[in-house]
Amino acid sequence: MIKKESRNDLRLRRHARIRKNISGTATMPRLNVYRSNKEIYVQVIDDEIGKTLASSSSIALKLNNGGNIEGAKLVGKDIAEKCKKLKITKVVFDRGGYLYHGRVEALANSARENGLEF
Repeated sequence: MIKKESRNDLRLRRHARIRKNISGTATMPRLNVYRSNKEIYVQVIDDEIGKTLASSSSIALKLNNGGNIEGAKLVGKDIAEKCKKLKITKVVFDRGGYLYHGRVEALANSARENGLEF
């Protein structure tokens, strides 16, 4: 009997396919997004040295509901402000295998509006 792949397995396959072509550098780090049903997380990563430069999440901001678009907008704004302090203006957007829709899109647009370029 053939085992059906879960939605998360398919997402991880998409993410691996995306990561073959995307890599963060010191001048242009990778902005990685992870979303769960309740929360949303984002990291700015330099893949050359394997270090997270900045991170933010709906948990870190103590949002009542990080699982909605408003929460994603606040997380996007927060990560953009943290990047400004580190003098990072350009990033490579890594959607993590998720569709560019809903919370992922809201986070990306909010980060763009607050000064990040990608």
